Amino acid sequence: MNAIAHPLDAIQASDAIAAVTSADPYPFYARLRAGPPLVFDPASKLWIASRADVLREIFANPALRVRPPAEPVPRTFAGTPAGELFGQLVRMNDGARHAAHRPVLQRLIGGIDLAAARDAVHRIAREGPIAEAPLDERLFALPVASVALWLGFDLRELPQVVHWVRDFVACLSPLSNPAQLVQAAEAAEALLRRFEALAAARPAAPGSVLARLQAESSEPPSRALQANLVGLLSQTCEATAGLVGNSVLALARNPDLRTALDARRDLLASLVGEVARFDPAVHNTRRFVATPTRVAGVELATGDALLLVLAAANRDPSLNPAPDRFELQRSERRSLGFGHGAHACPGEALACALATAGVETLLEQGLDLDVLAQGSWRYRPSVNVRIPVFE
Repeated sequence: MNAIAHPLDAIQASDAIAAVTSADPYPFYARLRAGPPLVFDPASKLWIASRADVLREIFANPALRVRPPAEPVPRTFAGTPAGELFGQLVRMNDGARHAAHRPVLQRLIGGIDLAAARDAVHRIAREGPIAEAPLDERLFALPVASVALWLGFDLRELPQVVHWVRDFVACLSPLSNPAQLVQAAEAAEALLRRFEALAAARPAAPGSVLARLQAESSEPPSRALQANLVGLLSQTCEATAGLVGNSVLALARNPDLRTALDARRDLLASLVGEVARFDPAVHNTRRFVATPTRVAGVELATGDALLLVLAAANRDPSLNPAPDRFELQRSERRSLGFGHGAHACPGEALACALATAGVETLLEQGLDLDVLAQGSWRYRPSVNVRIPVFE
């Protein structure tokens, strides 16, 4: 990757973005952390932050937003059903209208039975066409289908739901093409329409979130809440696929890890937790300045944008001792990949539970790690998510 050869004062945001799919981006990330707390790239007009203390400061700063204040929905799909869905999502937007739904979502996600969620992954892996899909497809399908089942979708329609979700998620990337944007709009409309029908039907699937909401109220959930529940599928898709894939890759690369897990399968959750720190799925995210503010001693103006290199911060020695060493039973493991403070993702425990069950299921179904280790892999093209593609 060319970025690794650049002097610090010539580092560009494109280098940090290219690092996401590099074979080994971590020496580059270490150089980023060793430099100024914020590095400005005039070409992209992005401030780059990579230190753990700076990222925590950014997460706590109320002047910073998830989306540009002047563009709450990306212009590439604004005005489409995909734009409508995106515009409702609490995780993608700020403001009073969205904040009103955050406690409800946190309560519903917090009430998920993680053991039942793991059982759902195993059930889906045993039944239906998802069980027969290629490995690269199962990385996405198992976690998304499990969340869909929890929402109230029927087992038989899960492959279609996964297809819709992947089509919708494609539009969230700046790498998406016009055909993908059209498919994303169609998928978003289909997802919202189908979930609206499920929300209106009684009784809802036993144990589902819709059944829980029906027990609390005779009125169907609002359109905004329905959109946010559907949005959980998109949030699960790439991030959890990457976590499953990178965990499998860690096992394929390291025979000692396999030996440890053969002796103690209960350490699988620790493996996934360490992968989420050591080689996470989501490598960067962005924040936008809504009102003038100061970060790491630097004055920022309204409209300024920041690239937060989460994967670099996870290996900051101030956050984790011996950060470049993979420790299966690391004590007090800390990661910023799911945010921090008020902006911490409430689905972290669910994502790790689904990923753990996904890896466990793949191993139980005979995934040959020795063959995988001898094969080749690359990373799916992306500006922020690291998902292996096995060949």
